[in-house]
Amino acid sequence: MNLFVLVWNYLKAKPLNTLLNVLLLALGIGVIIVLLLFKNQLSEKIGGATKGIDLVVGAKGSPLQLILCNVFHIDFPTGNINLQEAERLAKHRLIKQAIPLALGDSYQNFRIVGTTQAYPDLYNSKLSQGKWWKSDLEVTVGATVAALIPLKVGDTFASAHGLSKEGHAHDENRYRVVGVLQSSGTVVDNLILTNVPSIWKVHEEDAANETDTLPQVISKLLGGVSVDSTKEITSVLIKYKNPMAAIQLPRLVNGQTNMQAASPAFETARLFTLLGVGTEVLMGFGYVLIFISALSIFIALYNSLKERKYDLAIMRSMGASRSKLVFSVLLEGIILTLMGALVGLCLGHAVLWIFTLTVEESSRTGMTALVFYTEEWMVLIGSCLLGVICALLPAWQAYRTDIHRVLAGG
Repeated sequence: MNLFVLVWNYLKAKPLNTLLNVLLLALGIGVIIVLLLFKNQLSEKIGGATKGIDLVVGAKGSPLQLILCNVFHIDFPTGNINLQEAERLAKHRLIKQAIPLALGDSYQNFRIVGTTQAYPDLYNSKLSQGKWWKSDLEVTVGATVAALIPLKVGDTFASAHGLSKEGHAHDENRYRVVGVLQSSGTVVDNLILTNVPSIWKVHEEDAANETDTLPQVISKLLGGVSVDSTKEITSVLIKYKNPMAAIQLPRLVNGQTNMQAASPAFETARLFTLLGVGTEVLMGFGYVLIFISALSIFIALYNSLKERKYDLAIMRSMGASRSKLVFSVLLEGIILTLMGALVGLCLGHAVLWIFTLTVEESSRTGMTALVFYTEEWMVLIGSCLLGVICALLPAWQAYRTDIHRVLAGG
């Protein structure tokens, strides 16, 4: 009989024990796979969102809130900063690029961002249809926004104050969609982009006649637009010209201006540290399940060996070598753990898939279950090694089986 068929028949002979061992291992590996998928994709999203942004300058407050709001767009602004003060900073010799952001409104919980063309260029965003915004109250929407609301070229809408659907609507100034972006897997997919003057315009209901009497300045930060001296923006995204800027600029901003500087790299590292505690607890739980499973498989193999001593002795008397007996026991352990690993992999991806279908916010994060990381190959290889380790002692016992004593006692 084929050795694999023989081992498979042994496993089928005790279906409940086999199922229990496979499920225990699958649960442990499933937990680890879910965490692996979340952690890797979250790292990719964070890395993509902070690409090209060395420093964020905004109103004083929480540095982490400043990053979450202006880089990841998942929090509220710490306040506004004066445009002229931001202009002076943008002209600093250590700054290679400065991109303004003006926030405050949203549509159907998707944030409207007043900025320049340099912002989507950070993420290599391309148009799917239509064109880029140019005039006031024109918007170009991200791929996720266009898919979920949905919005298409030519549609108009009124923004709401804040990040909720219940915010005060600015019905007197409606935005018009002029373009839709291709999906880029970045934060831009979830944004509605326009120019900064559009953000000011929808909030100037009572100040329309006052702007003519205020001193006018030419804003280089906004591409040569003429604005009054009291205008404010939410933040400035800065790219350094050289490494020396990382030392001098944060100290300059925090110590000599009314603004605050926060490093995306530092704050996201701190955020990962906070999230890492919960991740490590869940990962530890997964490893405990794997250990219990390994112990269960070892006990199952050891006990089954005692029950099959006579069968092994018969095999030896019919010409089977000691090494073949050892290999049969090792193969049984490998098959058990490999089955558990495969079920665990499917379980982990299935859990994430169900999460993306049932949780509305997950569609905005870009999380997907349809990815496979190299670490998952390591899980499969590790499960095979675990099966070998669990089967080593039973295999050694099979190798030492004295066929004459067993048959004489049988």
